[in-house]
Amino acid sequence: MAPPLILDLSRLLWRSRRNVPTGIDRVELEYAKHYIAVAPDRLDFVATTLLGRSRFLPRRLSQHFVAALDRLWQGNAGEARPARALAMRLRLALLFGAADPAPMADAVYLHVSHHHLDRPRTIARFRRQTGAKFVCMIHDLIPIEWPEYARPKHDLRHTRRMETVAAQADAIILNSAATGRSFQPFLDRIGRSIPAAVALLGVAQPAPAAPAANAVGEPPYFVMIGTIEPRKNHLMLLALWRELANDLGDQAPRLVLIGQRGWENENIVDLLDRSPPIRRTVTEYNALPDDEMARILAGARALLLPSFAEGYGLPVAEALSAGIPVICTPLPALREIGGDVPEYRDALDGTGWRAAILDYLQPDSPLRAAQLERLAAWRAPSWADHFARIDALIAELSGPA
Repeated sequence: MAPPLILDLSRLLWRSRRNVPTGIDRVELEYAKHYIAVAPDRLDFVATTLLGRSRFLPRRLSQHFVAALDRLWQGNAGEARPARALAMRLRLALLFGAADPAPMADAVYLHVSHHHLDRPRTIARFRRQTGAKFVCMIHDLIPIEWPEYARPKHDLRHTRRMETVAAQADAIILNSAATGRSFQPFLDRIGRSIPAAVALLGVAQPAPAAPAANAVGEPPYFVMIGTIEPRKNHLMLLALWRELANDLGDQAPRLVLIGQRGWENENIVDLLDRSPPIRRTVTEYNALPDDEMARILAGARALLLPSFAEGYGLPVAEALSAGIPVICTPLPALREIGGDVPEYRDALDGTGWRAAILDYLQPDSPLRAAQLERLAAWRAPSWADHFARIDALIAELSGPA
Protein backbone atom coordinates (compact mmCIF):
# COMPACT_ATOMS: atom_id res chain seq x y z
CA MET A 1 0.00 0.00 0.00
CA ALA A 2 1.33 3.44 -0.95
CA PRO A 3 2.39 5.50 2.08
CA PRO A 4 0.99 8.88 3.13
CA LEU A 5 3.08 11.74 1.74
CA ILE A 6 3.95 15.05 3.38
CA LEU A 7 5.31 17.68 0.99
CA ASP A 8 7.12 20.73 2.34
CA LEU A 9 5.77 23.89 0.68
CA SER A 10 7.91 26.37 2.63
CA ARG A 11 9.82 27.68 -0.36
CA LEU A 12 6.77 28.19 -2.59
CA LEU A 13 4.94 29.93 0.21
CA TRP A 14 7.65 32.52 0.64
CA ARG A 15 8.54 32.83 -3.07
CA SER A 16 4.98 33.47 -4.25
CA ARG A 17 5.65 37.22 -4.28
CA ARG A 18 7.72 36.73 -7.45
CA ASN A 19 6.24 36.69 -10.94
CA VAL A 20 9.05 34.51 -12.33
CA PRO A 21 10.37 31.34 -10.62
CA THR A 22 13.93 30.12 -10.19
CA GLY A 23 14.94 26.55 -11.00
CA ILE A 24 14.42 25.26 -7.46
CA ASP A 25 11.04 27.04 -7.30
CA ARG A 26 10.01 25.10 -10.41
CA VAL A 27 11.03 21.79 -8.87
CA GLU A 28 8.99 22.26 -5.70
CA LEU A 29 6.02 23.38 -7.80
CA GLU A 30 6.36 20.35 -10.08
CA TYR A 31 6.35 18.00 -7.09
CA ALA A 32 3.23 19.67 -5.70
CA LYS A 33 1.42 19.47 -9.05
CA HIS A 34 2.40 15.85 -9.61
CA TYR A 35 1.33 14.48 -6.26
CA ILE A 36 -1.85 16.56 -6.18
CA ALA A 37 -2.70 14.89 -9.50
CA VAL A 38 -1.78 11.30 -8.62
CA ALA A 39 -2.21 11.09 -4.84
CA PRO A 40 -4.53 13.88 -3.62
CA ASP A 41 -6.06 11.82 -0.80
CA ARG A 42 -2.76 10.76 0.74
CA LEU A 43 -0.91 14.04 0.29
CA ASP A 44 -0.55 16.59 3.08
CA PHE A 45 1.38 19.84 3.11
CA VAL A 46 3.66 21.33 5.72
CA ALA A 47 5.59 24.60 6.07
CA THR A 48 7.78 26.26 8.66
CA THR A 49 7.26 29.51 10.52
CA LEU A 50 9.95 32.16 10.81
CA LEU A 51 10.67 30.77 14.28
CA GLY A 52 11.36 27.35 12.82
CA ARG A 53 8.16 25.54 13.83
CA SER A 54 6.71 23.09 11.30
CA ARG A 55 2.93 22.89 10.94
CA PHE A 56 0.47 21.24 8.61
CA LEU A 57 -1.34 23.46 6.11
CA PRO A 58 -5.01 23.15 5.12
CA ARG A 59 -5.04 20.62 2.27
CA ARG A 60 -7.66 22.14 0.00
CA LEU A 61 -6.35 25.67 0.41
CA SER A 62 -2.84 24.44 -0.41
CA GLN A 63 -4.08 22.77 -3.59
CA HIS A 64 -5.77 25.97 -4.73
CA PHE A 65 -2.59 27.92 -3.98
CA VAL A 66 -0.43 25.55 -6.05
CA ALA A 67 -2.82 25.79 -9.01
CA ALA A 68 -2.90 29.60 -8.90
CA LEU A 69 0.87 29.88 -8.56
CA ASP A 70 1.34 27.53 -11.50
CA ARG A 71 -0.90 29.69 -13.67
CA LEU A 72 0.98 32.83 -12.58
CA TRP A 73 4.40 31.36 -13.35
CA GLN A 74 3.13 30.13 -16.71
CA GLY A 75 2.73 33.78 -17.67
CA ASN A 76 -0.86 34.57 -16.61
CA ALA A 77 -0.28 37.91 -14.86
CA GLY A 78 -3.94 38.03 -13.82
CA GLU A 79 -3.21 35.23 -11.33
CA ALA A 80 -0.80 37.38 -9.30
CA ARG A 81 -3.44 38.73 -6.94
CA PRO A 82 -5.27 35.39 -6.36
CA ALA A 83 -1.99 33.51 -5.84
CA ARG A 84 -0.73 36.03 -3.30
CA ALA A 85 -4.07 36.20 -1.54
CA LEU A 86 -4.01 32.41 -1.15
CA ALA A 87 -0.40 32.57 0.05
CA MET A 88 -1.41 35.13 2.68
CA ARG A 89 -4.25 32.91 3.87
CA LEU A 90 -1.81 30.01 4.19
CA ARG A 91 0.68 32.16 6.12
CA LEU A 92 -2.08 33.22 8.49
CA ALA A 93 -3.12 29.61 8.90
CA LEU A 94 0.50 28.73 9.57
CA LEU A 95 0.64 31.26 12.38
CA PHE A 96 -2.82 30.87 13.90
CA GLY A 97 -4.81 27.93 12.53
CA ALA A 98 -2.54 25.24 11.13
CA ALA A 99 -2.40 21.85 12.80
CA ASP A 100 0.63 20.90 14.85
CA PRO A 101 2.48 17.77 13.71
CA ALA A 102 1.07 14.47 14.93
CA PRO A 103 2.14 10.85 14.39
CA MET A 104 1.47 9.55 10.87
CA ALA A 105 2.11 5.86 10.45
CA ASP A 106 4.48 5.00 7.59
CA ALA A 107 4.45 8.56 6.20
CA VAL A 108 7.19 9.92 3.95
CA TYR A 109 8.25 13.55 4.35
CA LEU A 110 9.38 14.99 0.99
CA HIS A 111 11.60 18.06 1.08
CA VAL A 112 12.74 19.13 -2.40
CA SER A 113 14.20 22.58 -1.79
CA HIS A 114 17.07 23.66 0.44
CA HIS A 115 14.69 25.80 2.51
CA HIS A 116 15.42 25.72 6.30
CA LEU A 117 17.74 22.70 6.03
CA ASP A 118 20.24 24.79 7.96
CA ARG A 119 17.93 24.32 10.99
CA PRO A 120 18.61 20.70 11.97
CA ARG A 121 16.49 20.96 15.11
CA THR A 122 13.45 21.95 13.03
CA ILE A 123 13.84 18.88 10.84
CA ALA A 124 14.56 16.58 13.79
CA ARG A 125 11.56 17.85 15.75
CA PHE A 126 9.18 17.30 12.82
CA ARG A 127 10.52 13.80 12.18
CA ARG A 128 10.15 12.94 15.85
CA GLN A 129 6.60 14.31 16.06
CA THR A 130 5.32 12.60 12.92
CA GLY A 131 7.52 9.52 12.76
CA ALA A 132 7.82 10.20 9.03
CA LYS A 133 10.78 9.08 6.97
CA PHE A 134 12.74 12.03 5.61
CA VAL A 135 13.46 12.11 1.85
CA CYS A 136 15.38 15.17 0.69
CA MET A 137 16.57 16.47 -2.67
CA ILE A 138 20.05 17.94 -3.09
CA HIS A 139 20.36 20.43 -5.94
CA ASP A 140 24.03 21.38 -5.73
CA LEU A 141 26.96 22.06 -3.41
CA ILE A 142 28.19 25.12 -5.31
CA PRO A 143 28.37 27.48 -2.28
CA ILE A 144 30.72 24.96 -0.60
CA GLU A 145 32.84 24.05 -3.63
CA TRP A 146 32.89 27.55 -5.13
CA PRO A 147 32.43 29.95 -2.17
CA GLU A 148 33.86 32.84 -4.18
CA TYR A 149 30.67 32.79 -6.28
CA ALA A 150 28.26 32.73 -3.32
CA ARG A 151 27.04 35.39 -0.94
CA PRO A 152 29.35 36.02 2.04
CA LYS A 153 29.15 33.19 4.61
CA HIS A 154 26.73 31.25 2.42
CA ASP A 155 29.23 28.40 2.30
CA LEU A 156 28.84 27.96 6.06
CA ARG A 157 25.05 27.96 5.79
CA HIS A 158 25.09 25.45 2.96
CA THR A 159 27.49 23.23 4.89
CA ARG A 160 24.94 23.11 7.73
CA ARG A 161 22.27 22.11 5.20
CA MET A 162 24.34 19.24 3.85
CA GLU A 163 25.23 18.11 7.38
CA THR A 164 21.51 18.03 8.22
CA VAL A 165 20.78 15.87 5.19
CA ALA A 166 23.71 13.55 5.83
CA ALA A 167 22.75 13.03 9.47
CA GLN A 168 18.96 12.83 9.23
CA ALA A 169 17.78 11.83 5.74
CA ASP A 170 16.42 8.33 5.27
CA ALA A 171 16.94 8.66 1.50
CA ILE A 172 18.16 11.33 -0.89
CA ILE A 173 17.16 12.51 -4.34
CA LEU A 174 19.99 13.74 -6.58
CA ASN A 175 19.39 15.89 -9.66
CA SER A 176 22.58 14.50 -11.22
CA ALA A 177 25.28 11.96 -10.53
CA ALA A 178 27.71 14.89 -10.35
CA THR A 179 25.77 16.29 -7.38
CA GLY A 180 25.93 12.85 -5.74
CA ARG A 181 29.71 12.74 -6.06
CA SER A 182 29.97 16.18 -4.47
CA PHE A 183 27.72 15.15 -1.57
CA GLN A 184 29.35 11.77 -0.84
CA PRO A 185 32.10 13.15 1.47
CA PHE A 186 29.41 14.33 3.91
CA LEU A 187 28.17 10.76 4.26
CA ASP A 188 31.70 9.34 4.42
CA ARG A 189 32.59 11.75 7.21
CA ILE A 190 29.93 10.29 9.53
CA GLY A 191 30.02 6.75 8.19
CA ARG A 192 26.48 6.63 6.79
CA SER A 193 25.14 4.87 3.72
CA ILE A 194 21.57 5.69 2.70
CA PRO A 195 19.42 4.95 -0.37
CA ALA A 196 19.79 7.48 -3.17
CA ALA A 197 18.13 8.04 -6.53
CA VAL A 198 19.68 10.03 -9.37
CA ALA A 199 16.66 11.54 -11.13
CA LEU A 200 17.30 14.12 -13.82
CA LEU A 201 14.85 17.00 -13.66
CA GLY A 202 12.16 16.90 -16.30
CA VAL A 203 11.60 19.42 -19.03
CA ALA A 204 8.09 20.63 -19.68
CA GLN A 205 6.93 19.95 -23.21
CA PRO A 206 4.71 22.89 -24.24
CA ALA A 207 3.37 23.35 -27.74
CA PRO A 208 6.17 24.31 -30.14
CA ALA A 209 6.86 28.02 -29.79
CA ALA A 210 6.85 30.27 -32.81
CA PRO A 211 9.92 32.54 -32.84
CA ALA A 212 9.21 36.02 -31.56
CA ALA A 213 8.88 38.32 -34.54
CA ASN A 214 11.56 41.02 -34.36
CA ALA A 215 11.85 40.41 -30.62
CA VAL A 216 15.43 41.64 -30.47
CA GLY A 217 15.97 43.02 -33.94
CA GLU A 218 18.42 41.95 -36.62
CA PRO A 219 20.94 40.45 -37.26
CA PRO A 220 20.57 36.97 -35.65
CA TYR A 221 20.85 36.54 -31.91
CA PHE A 222 22.05 34.17 -29.18
CA VAL A 223 20.41 33.59 -25.79
CA MET A 224 21.78 33.08 -22.28
CA ILE A 225 19.38 32.05 -19.50
CA GLY A 226 20.21 32.29 -15.80
CA THR A 227 20.61 34.62 -12.85
CA ILE A 228 23.14 37.34 -13.59
CA GLU A 229 25.93 36.43 -11.18
CA PRO A 230 29.71 35.83 -11.46
CA ARG A 231 29.39 32.01 -11.46
CA LYS A 232 27.52 32.12 -14.75
CA ASN A 233 30.49 33.90 -16.40
CA HIS A 234 28.49 36.74 -17.91
CA LEU A 235 31.62 38.90 -17.64
CA MET A 236 33.54 36.86 -20.23
CA LEU A 237 30.57 36.79 -22.56
CA LEU A 238 29.94 40.54 -22.30
CA ALA A 239 33.62 41.32 -22.88
CA LEU A 240 33.44 39.14 -25.99
CA TRP A 241 30.26 40.89 -27.15
CA ARG A 242 31.93 44.26 -26.72
CA GLU A 243 34.69 43.08 -29.06
CA LEU A 244 32.18 41.77 -31.59
CA ALA A 245 30.25 45.05 -31.50
CA ASN A 246 33.43 47.04 -32.15
CA ASP A 247 34.76 44.65 -34.82
CA LEU A 248 31.56 43.94 -36.75
CA GLY A 249 29.55 47.11 -36.22
CA ASP A 250 25.97 46.72 -37.42
CA GLN A 251 26.67 43.12 -38.44
CA ALA A 252 27.43 42.05 -34.87
CA PRO A 253 25.07 39.38 -33.51
CA ARG A 254 22.70 40.30 -30.70
CA LEU A 255 22.82 38.69 -27.26
CA VAL A 256 19.67 38.21 -25.18
CA LEU A 257 20.14 37.77 -21.43
CA ILE A 258 17.17 36.25 -19.59
CA GLY A 259 17.44 36.25 -15.81
CA GLN A 260 17.26 38.33 -12.69
CA ARG A 261 20.22 40.38 -11.51
CA GLY A 262 21.90 38.55 -8.66
CA TRP A 263 24.78 39.36 -6.32
CA GLU A 264 28.46 40.36 -6.38
CA ASN A 265 28.06 41.46 -10.00
CA GLU A 266 29.07 45.15 -10.04
CA ASN A 267 31.40 44.76 -13.04
CA ILE A 268 28.70 42.96 -15.02
CA VAL A 269 26.11 45.61 -14.21
CA ASP A 270 28.55 48.37 -15.18
CA LEU A 271 28.95 46.81 -18.62
CA LEU A 272 25.20 46.38 -19.05
CA ASP A 273 24.32 49.88 -17.92
CA ARG A 274 27.26 51.98 -19.10
CA SER A 275 28.98 50.40 -22.12
CA PRO A 276 27.65 51.84 -25.41
CA PRO A 277 28.65 48.77 -27.51
CA ILE A 278 26.92 46.48 -25.00
CA ARG A 279 23.83 48.65 -24.88
CA ARG A 280 23.60 48.46 -28.70
CA THR A 281 23.93 44.69 -28.96
CA VAL A 282 22.65 43.17 -25.69
CA THR A 283 19.01 42.93 -24.62
CA GLU A 284 18.24 42.10 -20.98
CA TYR A 285 15.01 40.61 -19.61
CA ASN A 286 14.83 40.31 -15.82
CA ALA A 287 11.31 38.89 -15.45
CA LEU A 288 10.15 36.97 -18.49
CA PRO A 289 7.20 34.53 -18.41
CA ASP A 290 7.87 30.99 -19.64
CA ASP A 291 5.88 31.42 -22.87
CA GLU A 292 7.80 34.55 -23.86
CA MET A 293 11.11 32.92 -22.99
CA ALA A 294 10.19 29.96 -25.21
CA ARG A 295 9.37 32.27 -28.11
CA ILE A 296 12.68 34.09 -27.87
CA LEU A 297 14.63 30.85 -27.46
CA ALA A 298 12.93 29.40 -30.54
CA GLY A 299 14.52 32.02 -32.78
CA ALA A 300 18.06 31.85 -31.34
CA ARG A 301 21.10 30.60 -33.23
CA ALA A 302 22.14 28.86 -29.98
CA LEU A 303 21.86 28.93 -26.22
CA LEU A 304 25.09 30.00 -24.50
CA LEU A 305 26.05 28.79 -21.03
CA PRO A 306 29.69 29.57 -20.15
CA SER A 307 29.28 28.77 -16.43
CA PHE A 308 32.11 27.93 -14.07
CA ALA A 309 29.87 25.60 -12.02
CA GLU A 310 26.41 24.03 -12.33
CA GLY A 311 24.50 21.52 -10.23
CA TYR A 312 22.17 20.65 -13.10
CA GLY A 313 21.86 23.16 -15.96
CA LEU A 314 18.16 23.24 -16.76
CA PRO A 315 18.56 25.78 -19.61
CA VAL A 316 20.63 23.22 -21.54
CA ALA A 317 17.83 20.65 -21.28
CA GLU A 318 15.20 23.25 -22.18
CA ALA A 319 17.09 24.45 -25.24
CA LEU A 320 17.88 20.99 -26.58
CA SER A 321 14.28 19.86 -26.02
CA ALA A 322 13.17 22.84 -28.13
CA GLY A 323 15.58 21.88 -30.91
CA ILE A 324 17.97 24.78 -30.22
CA PRO A 325 21.73 24.13 -30.30
CA VAL A 326 23.81 24.74 -27.18
CA ILE A 327 27.33 26.05 -26.64
CA CYS A 328 28.37 25.46 -23.03
CA THR A 329 31.22 24.56 -20.72
CA PRO A 330 32.18 20.87 -20.34
CA LEU A 331 30.97 20.57 -16.74
CA PRO A 332 30.07 17.05 -15.55
CA ALA A 333 26.43 17.98 -14.88
CA LEU A 334 26.04 19.56 -18.33
CA ARG A 335 27.63 16.54 -20.04
CA GLU A 336 25.23 14.35 -18.06
CA ILE A 337 22.30 16.21 -19.60
CA GLY A 338 23.57 16.97 -23.07
CA GLY A 339 25.82 14.00 -23.80
CA ASP A 340 27.77 14.55 -27.00
CA VAL A 341 25.23 16.99 -28.47
CA PRO A 342 26.35 20.47 -27.28
CA GLU A 343 29.38 22.38 -28.49
CA TYR A 344 31.70 22.39 -25.48
CA ARG A 345 34.13 25.24 -24.79
CA ASP A 346 36.17 25.89 -21.65
CA ALA A 347 34.93 28.77 -19.49
CA LEU A 348 38.24 30.63 -19.92
CA ASP A 349 38.67 29.97 -23.65
CA GLY A 350 37.49 33.33 -24.95
CA THR A 351 39.05 32.71 -28.37
CA GLY A 352 37.23 29.38 -28.66
CA TRP A 353 33.91 30.96 -27.69
CA ARG A 354 34.36 33.72 -30.23
CA ALA A 355 35.15 31.24 -33.00
CA ALA A 356 32.13 29.06 -32.16
CA ILE A 357 29.75 32.02 -31.98
CA LEU A 358 30.96 33.43 -35.32
CA ASP A 359 30.53 30.00 -36.91
CA TYR A 360 27.00 29.49 -35.49
CA LEU A 361 26.12 33.00 -36.65
CA GLN A 362 26.37 31.98 -40.31
CA PRO A 363 23.25 30.66 -42.11
CA ASP A 364 25.27 27.70 -43.43
CA SER A 365 27.25 27.09 -40.21
CA PRO A 366 28.91 23.64 -40.40
CA LEU A 367 29.23 23.38 -36.61
CA ARG A 368 25.56 24.23 -36.09
CA ALA A 369 24.45 21.77 -38.78
CA ALA A 370 26.54 19.03 -37.16
CA GLN A 371 25.00 19.70 -33.74
CA LEU A 372 21.48 19.66 -35.14
CA GLU A 373 22.29 16.27 -36.64
CA ARG A 374 23.48 14.99 -33.24
CA LEU A 375 20.43 16.54 -31.59
CA ALA A 376 18.06 14.40 -33.65
CA ALA A 377 18.95 11.36 -31.51
CA TRP A 378 18.88 13.17 -28.15
CA ARG A 379 16.09 12.36 -25.68
CA ALA A 380 14.87 14.99 -23.24
CA PRO A 381 14.66 14.04 -19.56
CA SER A 382 11.00 13.81 -18.58
CA TRP A 383 9.10 14.37 -15.37
CA ALA A 384 7.45 10.99 -15.92
CA ASP A 385 10.86 9.29 -15.75
CA HIS A 386 11.83 11.45 -12.79
CA PHE A 387 8.80 10.52 -10.72
CA ALA A 388 9.08 6.87 -11.66
CA ARG A 389 12.48 6.89 -9.98
CA ILE A 390 11.14 8.76 -6.95
CA ASP A 391 8.22 6.38 -6.54
CA ALA A 392 10.64 3.44 -6.70
CA LEU A 393 12.78 5.07 -4.02
CA ILE A 394 9.74 5.64 -1.79
CA ALA A 395 8.61 2.05 -2.34
CA GLU A 396 12.07 0.79 -1.38
CA LEU A 397 12.05 2.97 1.72
CA SER A 398 8.52 1.90 2.72
CA GLY A 399 9.00 -1.82 2.13
CA PRO A 400 9.57 -4.45 4.83
CA ALA A 401 12.70 -3.88 6.88
